[in-house]
Amino acid sequence: MSLQVQDFDFVRKLVRERSGIVLDESKGYLVESRLAPVCRTLGYKSIGELVAAVRGRAFSREHKAIVEAMTTNETSFFRDLHPFETLQRHILPDLIERRSSVRKLNIWCAACSSGQEPYSLAMLIREQFPRLASWKVNILATDISTETLERARAGLYSQVEINRGLPAPLLVKYFEQDGLAWRLKQDLRSMVEFRELNLTAALPPMPAMDLVLIRNVLIYFDLETKKGVLAKIGRVLDKDGYLLLGGAETTINVDVSFARRAFGKTVCYRKEGAQQPEGAKP
Repeated sequence: MSLQVQDFDFVRKLVRERSGIVLDESKGYLVESRLAPVCRTLGYKSIGELVAAVRGRAFSREHKAIVEAMTTNETSFFRDLHPFETLQRHILPDLIERRSSVRKLNIWCAACSSGQEPYSLAMLIREQFPRLASWKVNILATDISTETLERARAGLYSQVEINRGLPAPLLVKYFEQDGLAWRLKQDLRSMVEFRELNLTAALPPMPAMDLVLIRNVLIYFDLETKKGVLAKIGRVLDKDGYLLLGGAETTINVDVSFARRAFGKTVCYRKEGAQQPEGAKP
């Protein structure tokens, strides 16, 4: 399925405007591989035919399918592991102490893909912080893709997905076999609220967040989009909350309102002036 230059440029512009994701000139192969199944599903013979059908039209299901196909949905349970160890040893204990009077935690997992990250966090809370069973713990998980959100809500994962990072004791405790796949039990799924959200658009009303995870997302944005997204996060992050980014991401030279803090291999960000917990280093 050959890709014409004018069709590639249309897709790049559409994806940039609707998701903030920047596709450089080398990504033609990626556009072809991602949009070929979209064409088959929607009944178009080629990418050119699909682009011709949507060019000049108001935003439609075809436009949305193109944008969603170009979002990266790479994820796994307990991805990178050390951020979850830091959450267990430092960040969550500090937040629990700070919120002991209100007994409430608000957590936002942005760009959650098919749900492994928020579900990993839910399992961590269940396993390591039983006292939170009597608290109000709100885990909001958002993504731009309706298709991946449907998968996340279903909590159904293949054996390959299960093998990527999920410890065997947690599989036995929190999953049930469903044919050749594994389904997360309803009581754990109920801990997470999934909602469609575009990070480049205006944010809906949200409570003040104690913890925001937006990992391995900013790397796909240009500088101005990164600034806009971080400014929005800054407005919803509580004054002593925590922000976790991916290992290759930083707020340095992007948003001066955040201060970098490190716990071993894990780097987190807090608002300037926030009291730092024991063990944190600049």
